[in-house]
Formats: sequence, C-alpha cells, structure tokens
Amino acid sequence: MALLLRRGAAVAARTLRAAAASSASTSVHRLPTAGSLAAARNLPTTQFFLLEIRRGFAKGKKSKNDSRSDTVEAAPDIGPTVKSAATAQMDTAVIALSRELSKLRTGRASPGMLDHIMVETGDVKVGLSRIAVVSVLDSHTLSVMPYDPNTMKSIENAIASSPLGINPTPDGSRIIAAVPPLTKETMQAMCKVVTKSAEDFKQSIRRARQKALDTIKKSSSSMPKDDIKRLEKEVEELTKKFIKSADDMCKAKEKEISGS
Repeated sequence: MALLLRRGAAVAARTLRAAAASSASTSVHRLPTAGSLAAARNLPTTQFFLLEIRRGFAKGKKSKNDSRSDTVEAAPDIGPTVKSAATAQMDTAVIALSRELSKLRTGRASPGMLDHIMVETGDVKVGLSRIAVVSVLDSHTLSVMPYDPNTMKSIENAIASSPLGINPTPDGSRIIAAVPPLTKETMQAMCKVVTKSAEDFKQSIRRARQKALDTIKKSSSSMPKDDIKRLEKEVEELTKKFIKSADDMCKAKEKEISGS
C-alpha cells in the first residue's frame, strides 16, 4: 500500500509540474473530506486517483482494527458440573434406599435392624443407636445395653411398639431382644415392601437423570453436537450404574429375608 501511495504521488507531481509549465495561472483544488462521490468525480483525474487511494487505505485500516476486536469467547464446559450434581443426587437416593431396607426385619438378628427405632426420652425423640449399644448374642437374639440406665424402660417400650414383632425383656442392666423366625406370609409381604421401596428410589434416580438432561438441553445452543451427545451418554451410563446398584441391594435383601 505504501509503494502504491508513493507511485501515485510521483505521478501526481509530474502532472502538476507539466500543468504549471503550460499555463501561467494554476488553480489549486482541495481534496474533499466529506463531499459526495459525485463531487469527487469532478476533480482532475490525478487528484481523484489519490482520493480513492486514501479512502481504500482508511477502509483497510478500519477493517483490520475491527477484526482484532471481533473475538469469540469459548462456551464454558458444563460437563463436570452436570455429572457431579447427577452423581450426588443418585448417590443420595441409593443411601436412602439402604437405610429403608435396613428397617426390614429378616430371619436373622443384626445390630442394624434396630437403628430406625426412635426412643422418647423426656420431650425429645432420639435414635436408639445414639443412646444404647446393640450387639448380637446369636442368630436370633440381640443385646441392647443403654448408656444411661434411666432410659432402659423407654428403650424397652420403643422396641416393643416397633413393627418388628420383637418382645424385649429386661436382663439386669441390659435388654434381651429375641428375634422370632419369619413366617412364609411375612416373608412374602416383606419382599413386596422391598420391591416397592426399590421402585420408589429408582424413580428418584431417574428424576436426577432427567434434571441433568434438561440442563444439557438448555445449554445446547452454545455446545458442539458431539459434546452434547457425549455428555448425554455419560449421564445415561451413570443412571444405569446406580439403577443396578439399587437392584443388587434389593436382591440381597430379598435373599436375606427368605433365608436362602
């Protein structure tokens, strides 16, 4: 561009010198700065040529500056956040299912089977596991040792009023809780409870999945299609993983209830 300007200026200078030699009076023309295109075309050929060169140079400089300022910010990667939130919600559902299943009595004694029992002490209800130590004496007998002997009667009443069908009896400073064997009808009823609990908590897992997919859909306009498909696939894999975990827990509980 600089070379072109120099050549144009040299041509203009030679033309002006020739015009001055042939005429005693030379009129001076100013290049219009804000005139119309029609007015510019009325100028002598050399001056019009110089004007066009300057205009072209100014446009080129402006477009160069515009291109520098025209930057595109990359869209944030929502993948880790979506997967982390979905994992936390699905994991919470599985943990809640585990707690729910632990409340169901099986044919064998286990310390955790009394964890859900709430004991009324004064005006406050607390979990039995917080005020007593539960241990297994044999496959059908539990020992409950209160931290405070004054809570012994309250613990005994709480165990007796639970739906476990256990009849506790005081034994010195502890309580003996005999776990009766399950009848066939009771086993069938408990297995139905396991199935219903499993479906309820699997619905929670599916809701977490749908929430993650909705989040991806809202951000789809700023994400490449390949990234969207990859993230949706990862959410589906997470869902299958937690659904399988819930199913495995329920199968294990049914096996424990039936004693097989």
